[in-house]
Amino acid sequence: MKTPIEVFSDWVDIGKDEGMEKNHYLPVMEMIKLYNTSNTYSFVDAGCGNGWLVRYLFEKTKCVNGIGVDGSKKMIKKARSLDNYGTYFNTDLLSWNAKNKVNVVFSMEVLYYFENPQELIKKIHDNWLLKNGRFIMGIDYYFENNICHDWQEKTKVNIMKLHSIEEWLSFFKRSGFKNINYKQVCSGKNWEGTLVVYGDKD
Repeated sequence: MKTPIEVFSDWVDIGKDEGMEKNHYLPVMEMIKLYNTSNTYSFVDAGCGNGWLVRYLFEKTKCVNGIGVDGSKKMIKKARSLDNYGTYFNTDLLSWNAKNKVNVVFSMEVLYYFENPQELIKKIHDNWLLKNGRFIMGIDYYFENNICHDWQEKTKVNIMKLHSIEEWLSFFKRSGFKNINYKQVCSGKNWEGTLVVYGDKD
């Protein structure tokens, strides 16, 4: 079994990170719709991988400050090589603090790789977001999506926490978020869709 960082670093070596971008593109576009990007704003992509979302938001929206954070040194190296606008940090998400808080935090397919996801959700609420900021997360690995239940066995990742929709909502609530909601997007045959949970900081 490998850590998530080891697995994703291996993926950079074989170009699989680009496949992640293709697979995540449609649900992430749905996540972006949950924040008004027609005004200037700043954001963090928590678990940014090769930085594709940071590059996209700089190009397509009124982003004035985009930050990518990822634990994989290889992912961050690739992100920096492809992007002249974003700022990237190679560090553990739990140990990183935003020098300047941001308007919105996005995170796709990251939170269930933490032993205690609520710890990171609370950190995002307390230390990363400005007042009236929003956190939007997307995950495919959750209890109601039955087809994903064997993913840990298949991927050989040592930490994958399978939680229900209600549990994810409770993590947001206990972390101090308000106006919490969720939707399941891009569903299909035998696929319950990507679970998107979002909430606001007072």
